[in-house]
Amino acid sequence: MGRILTAYFRAFGQLSDPKTRAVVWKSIGASLAIFVGLYITITVVLKATTFIAIGPLEAFFDVVAQFGVMLLTWFLFPAVVTAIGSLMLDDVVAAVEQRHYPALPLAPGISVMEGIGPALKFLGVTVGLNILCLPLLLTPLFPFVYYALNGYLISREYFELVAFRRLDVATARDLRLRWRGALFLAGVGFAFMLTVPILNLIAPVIATAAMVHLFEAWRERDNLPTKAAAGPSQPAGPKAIDATKPPAIGRADGQ
Repeated sequence: MGRILTAYFRAFGQLSDPKTRAVVWKSIGASLAIFVGLYITITVVLKATTFIAIGPLEAFFDVVAQFGVMLLTWFLFPAVVTAIGSLMLDDVVAAVEQRHYPALPLAPGISVMEGIGPALKFLGVTVGLNILCLPLLLTPLFPFVYYALNGYLISREYFELVAFRRLDVATARDLRLRWRGALFLAGVGFAFMLTVPILNLIAPVIATAAMVHLFEAWRERDNLPTKAAAGPSQPAGPKAIDATKPPAIGRADGQ
C-alpha cells in the first residue's frame, strides 16, 4: 500500500511539470467533450424511443428518463474517458519518465493504429459490463460492484498503456498477474477519482503518471529488462545507471 500512495503522491507532483500541464488541459477538454457527447447521445436515444404511449405517463417518463440520462452518463464516463484517453496520454508517460527515470532508453512504444483496436475492445467490454450491473443500482451492493468492476478494468487498461511501451505482451501479462492485488487496489482509486466532480477531469493524467511509477517499481522488483529501444538511450546524468533496470520508488517491500 505504501508504494501505491507514493505513486499517487508523485503523480500529483507531476502537475508542476509544464509538459504534463499541457496534457492536463487537453485531457480536461477531451473529458468535457466526452461527457457532453455521452449526455447528448443517451438523450437522443431515449427521446427517439416511446416506451409509454399515454400522454401524461409519457411526460412523467420523460422526466424520470432525464434523471436517468444524467445518472447513466455519470456511470459510463469512467469507461469512455479511459478508453479514449489511452490514445492521448503517451505524452504523460514520456514526461514522467523524463523527470523521474532519465536513465531509461527510449521506449519503442506502440502506434496509434495498434492502440485503437484494444481501446475499442476495452470500451465495448467496459460499457457492456457497467450496463449489466445497473440492475444493482438500488441495492447496497452497487457501489462495491461498480468500483470493483471498474477498478479491475481501468487498472488493466492503464497498466497496458504503460507496460506495452517497454515489455512484450506475454511479459507484460505475467507482470500484471504477479502484481494483480496491488494493481486492483490502485485501480479502485482510479475509478473513484473518475467519479469525483472536478477531480475526474484530471484523473486520467494522475492515473497515468501513478501507473508509470508502479510499473517501474514492479519491473525493477522483478528484474525485467526493457525490450529493444527505438533509439539511443537518454543521458543518465552524472551517475551511470543500468538503462535496463529502472530505480525503485517507495518502500522496497511495500504494496
